[in-house]
Amino acid sequence: MTQHLRRHPASWWAQFQEASERFDTAYLTEGLGDLLTAKIASPLLRREAEIATDIQVRHLNKPQADELAVRARQSVERLAATVTRLDERSGEGFSLTEAYALCHLLEGRYGEAANASEEFLKTQQILRIFVGAMRMERFDADLAVKMLAAGHEPGAAMHSGLVVGKYSWWPAWLIKIVTERAMDGRLDDEAITALDKCAYAELSPAQSRIARRLLSGEQALIDASAGRLEALGEAEAAEKLRKGDLTAVALAARLIPV
Repeated sequence: MTQHLRRHPASWWAQFQEASERFDTAYLTEGLGDLLTAKIASPLLRREAEIATDIQVRHLNKPQADELAVRARQSVERLAATVTRLDERSGEGFSLTEAYALCHLLEGRYGEAANASEEFLKTQQILRIFVGAMRMERFDADLAVKMLAAGHEPGAAMHSGLVVGKYSWWPAWLIKIVTERAMDGRLDDEAITALDKCAYAELSPAQSRIARRLLSGEQALIDASAGRLEALGEAEAAEKLRKGDLTAVALAARLIPV
């Protein structure tokens, strides 16, 4: 049996559209519509669903085209009527759950469509479409989807995805630290500023490994590095390092002989 993540209410899915002024409903309708129509068992109903989805996507891409708007409305109304008529009959032998979810989608009830779709689609499939529909530039969609799948709220996932996208030039070891902190819910603005200093610091491979261990909170190394800072007259930096202040990490790592 396919394992699904917990279902999210329609209001949870609505946060994606609220979080982006560039939310692309045509992209969402096409992507989720393709997944839903493929699940409709009846060939005739599936064909009608495909036609309605195609016309609706074309309308959303060209909202000013009056003729398309009329055709889209008529095709969606026709599909909804067909689904209702089939539901009123008994013994049809196939589920209409997928078709009802598609009707929600084509009628613009995106949250309801996503909520219903989670019954038979993998949540991560739906998440990827919603994240893609946000049309974020310089954005790490993979991290955002992982965070959402792990239970983080959309706002936090979008913030972390933007951070990692913006700082994609950071070295791989630092991106790994950022990703871990994001997944743990510890990627705030202060941490980003401190990590950026580590990225700009010219560290040798050996110094980078030290920085990675310091950022991971390896206590014995932190104590030793703080002692080295004190010996060099950097008592304030040593105290910050012991207290977990990330701004001292780059300085401590650079004091390691190359």
